[in-house]
Amino acid sequence: MNLVSIRVITHDVARLVAFYEQVTGVSATWWTPEFAELATESGTLALASDRTVALFGADSAQSAANRTVITEFRVADVDAEYQRLTSLGGEFVQQPTTMPWGNRSLLFRDPDGNLINFFTPVTPEAVQRQER
Repeated sequence: MNLVSIRVITHDVARLVAFYEQVTGVSATWWTPEFAELATESGTLALASDRTVALFGADSAQSAANRTVITEFRVADVDAEYQRLTSLGGEFVQQPTTMPWGNRSLLFRDPDGNLINFFTPVTPEAVQRQER
């Protein structure tokens, strides 16, 4: 089994796609006006309109209601990303901090309030974990 993508449901797909394109530097592929994907080497971030929820079952998902999932991106230099993102005026939850498990992490929110973690492994153990 392989994890292929994470799908975020939103009321404003264009706004969220523009945000993720700006913060990741990845261009989205639009499959329909209601659905786009940002593909990276290791997985895909899918963004879909809340109008698509009915296809999965009425009220099976709700936009802008996530308080449990953190979408994570490994970056080369989390401190440089913090400087870049600061100029974009994002909502930061945590400035770059070295976590007990050896990653230097930066937490911020997308326009719907979903948490995003940009991180860089900084200890030898964390680097080794990421090489698997």
